[in-house]
Amino acid sequence: MTLRATDLTRFPKTQLRDGPSPIVALSRLSQHLGGAEIYVKREDVDGLGGGGNKLRKLEFLIGEAQATGADTIITVGGRQSNHARLTAAAAARVGMKCELVLSKLVPIEDEDYVENGNVLLDRLFGAVIHDVPGNVSALQVAEERAATLRREGRNVYVCPLGGSSPVGCLGYVSCANEILDQSKESGIDFDHIVVANGSGGMQAGLVAGMIAAGVSPRKVAGYTVLAPLDKAYATTCEKVQQTLGLIDSSLTVSGDDVVLHGDQLGSGYGLPTDSMLRAVKLLASEEGLLLDPVYSGKAFAGLIQSVESGRFAAGQKVLFLMSGGTPSLFAYRTAAFA
Repeated sequence: MTLRATDLTRFPKTQLRDGPSPIVALSRLSQHLGGAEIYVKREDVDGLGGGGNKLRKLEFLIGEAQATGADTIITVGGRQSNHARLTAAAAARVGMKCELVLSKLVPIEDEDYVENGNVLLDRLFGAVIHDVPGNVSALQVAEERAATLRREGRNVYVCPLGGSSPVGCLGYVSCANEILDQSKESGIDFDHIVVANGSGGMQAGLVAGMIAAGVSPRKVAGYTVLAPLDKAYATTCEKVQQTLGLIDSSLTVSGDDVVLHGDQLGSGYGLPTDSMLRAVKLLASEEGLLLDPVYSGKAFAGLIQSVESGRFAAGQKVLFLMSGGTPSLFAYRTAAFA
């Protein structure tokens, strides 16, 4: 099969990452589970802002913002948003002002959740934080705040939830290219690529990148951690098509191209589950690696279940994208790990 590398050089991009993220074999955990061979792609290891998958999106989002002359970026998220933290860090790196509209999406009220973790870092990076109730449109509040700042003479770029605009999704088209290159170099052909699906941009970008490269996108499997399955599926399919529209308007996505599971969501976004707790503790104790409790912990729980049930069979090679979010562990000290 001849793979088609996706050329993204025509899109503005600001370098925020340290380079390709490494792929590491989890030999001890694979032996412990006794099934498929498990690998992780360390999207969490970049130095800026504590690292995490949102930096890939922000390279293109900040690139677009700078190309339009923006001096301020506003984005939205939950109280413990990893995207908000990394947007604040990226803005500090490039000299932009940053404001965050943070919604009360999770019914946890203890001090660790409200003031520790990502929120502590948001403030250290110099972001202005606006708190809004969970039933208020954070994006509308962000747009209204942007209008106020524009009347004051500021040039404002508004970034959506999770940075998952079509431009942001280009970051994971780039990641798909990177995985395919690393697979070719290592001689490892991954049967499954597992990701958390929150705002949908990571999975959408990977699926779009695989389609553009001529590779079956069905090897990418997501676990929704934010929205109910039907809504997450529809949103992801839409984002795939929008992203394909940016890179090659002749390409299309079909419903079968998006593989998404809903069995790890639990009671809702940001709410701990027993399977998540087991996954976080197991990876930490077997491999010394840290998952976050909101995104990667739930998705990795799905991976473990798939290995143990035989869905991911012995001899298959499974790649998990570690999306970062370690600061959230400290926010969940009382709510999940006490």
